Amino acid sequence: MIRDRGNIKWTAMMLPEHVKALRAFDSDQTKKEKPELDEQHLSLMEETISEAMAENLELCFTYFKSDDFHLYIGKVHYIDTYRKELRVMDFHEETFRLKLESLVDVRIHYPR
Repeated sequence: MIRDRGNIKWTAMMLPEHVKALRAFDSDQTKKEKPELDEQHLSLMEETISEAMAENLELCFTYFKSDDFHLYIGKVHYIDTYRKELRVMDFHEETFRLKLESLVDVRIHYPR
């Protein structure tokens, strides 16, 4: 019967510098970049937000934070032009502040 110790047998071959380099390589592979938005896309997002505020519709926001894309669904409660952020209310009636420079996409959310 062969006794396999799993990862223990490989640790002798891996120097701490190798482990550090592999972890850095893995984190670089999973990093994403924020796309540059053109004027047409920005005006379309602005139009969608205005329409949703007028008709009290829910929006699906795609924003970029911490090297990754995130989704948030809610209604725009207030646009703060001084701080350049949106205040969005979700279905739990909680307020979420969303920076305008982190926005990537805005779409009207149609619940199923």
